[in-house]
This record gives sequence, C-alpha cells and structure tokens, in this order.
Amino acid sequence: MNTFLIHFAIAAYAVTWAIGKLNWFDDSAAMTILVFLVAFTFLWLSSILYDRNYFRKIPKVLGLFFFFLKELIMANLKIAYDIITPRYFMNPSIIALPLKASTDLEISLLANMLTLTPGSLSVDVSEDRKELYVHLLYADDEKVESIKKELKDGFEKRILAITR
Repeated sequence: MNTFLIHFAIAAYAVTWAIGKLNWFDDSAAMTILVFLVAFTFLWLSSILYDRNYFRKIPKVLGLFFFFLKELIMANLKIAYDIITPRYFMNPSIIALPLKASTDLEISLLANMLTLTPGSLSVDVSEDRKELYVHLLYADDEKVESIKKELKDGFEKRILAITR
C-alpha cells in the first residue's frame, strides 16, 4: 500500500507540473479533480503493464469502509435506544478475542476500529500478541462466542483481506 501512495504522489506531481506549465486551469477544484483523475488513470494503466495489485484491493477497502460505517451507525442506534428506554440493557464485560492478525498494522487497525465503534473499547493486547482484550457494553455470557465470531468475521477478516 505504501508503494501505491508513492506512485500516486509521483503521478499527481507529474500531472500537476504538466498542467501548470500549460496554464489550463485557474480554478483549484477543477485542477484537483483533473489531477486526481489523470494520476488514477496513469496508475491503472501502469498496474496493467506491471501487474500490481493496487486496484484489486480497492473493492476490499471500500467494503471495510462501508462495513465500519454500518457498524458505527448500528452501535450508535443501540446505545441511543438503551439511553431513551427506561430498561437498562447494558451488560459490560471484557472478552479475550483470539487474533489471526499478526503485524502491528493489522492489530492496530483492528483495535482502533473497535475502539471507534461505540460500545466497544480495545483495552490491551496479550504479551504473545495472540489475543486482544476488548471491553464491550453489551456482552451477555451466553453470547460471548457469537460476539467473538462476529468480530472476527467482520472486522478482522476484512482487515486481513486488505493487508495480506
């Protein structure tokens, strides 16, 4: 992914320099859109020639983004419902989530995405980096295994599809 950002920056700089020499646009928004489109097209063409997998990961990144957005909205609605109803539904608990993620990037992404989702908070990673301890507001004792499965099949699976 770092190579993609470097290549994109080089392509964007080259396009910006060329357009600047030609004095085509004075409007910065139009210039930004044009630079983005030309740099993106350049990278797409170069990925065909050099067999880079940049564009195979774009749907996976978008899938993770929209999954996170859905989880964020659902968690907010769940907490809002719990606040406005007279009954108290929270059952806080700390669970140990077994990890397939092994690199710092994978573990950090997973921990941060869980922390950004209301109702969950990443607390710690075990010494051997095999478990992530997560505090959950809604963790019934009989549903802990299904919650772990949801987290692994949701966030971790999508993150690993991008990073590996």
